[in-house]
Amino acid sequence: DRDGSGHDETDRDGSDRLSDAELVDAFVAVAEIVYPSEVSGIEEFVGSFLDGRLDREDHAESLRTVAGELDRRAEEWHGDRIVALSTADRDRLLREVGAHTAEEAPDGTFAERVRYYVVNELLLALYASPTGGKLVGIENPQGHPGGHDTYTRGPTR
Repeated sequence: DRDGSGHDETDRDGSDRLSDAELVDAFVAVAEIVYPSEVSGIEEFVGSFLDGRLDREDHAESLRTVAGELDRRAEEWHGDRIVALSTADRDRLLREVGAHTAEEAPDGTFAERVRYYVVNELLLALYASPTGGKLVGIENPQGHPGGHDTYTRGPTR
């Protein structure tokens, strides 16, 4: 119980594993909380990003399991799956599990795993994309055509 929530942090039996469709839905629900309001087309964006991430079976299994545990806690604590909760309740859920302050750790507490496998995955997807890069002043992030030149030149305003 390193996150101080008083909740058991050892539930990793895999029984909460989500299907690919459920995983996308859960990630979209969380993205609607962690992404800035200026971001649109979240469902398509997150779905495309996860398609590439699900090719790595070990990583994909961890994504499914941690998101499934988060979904189960949404049901236990708020009475419904994460996709059915209001944005306020989804935000509260992330805070209740400690994901907003936890350090990321793939083998850590539940809060650390949510931060690593859910929140940070979504932030990586956004800020490594041209859309997310523009939000933080990088016109074209590394890994996209022209990204390195833009990075070394700095933001244009």
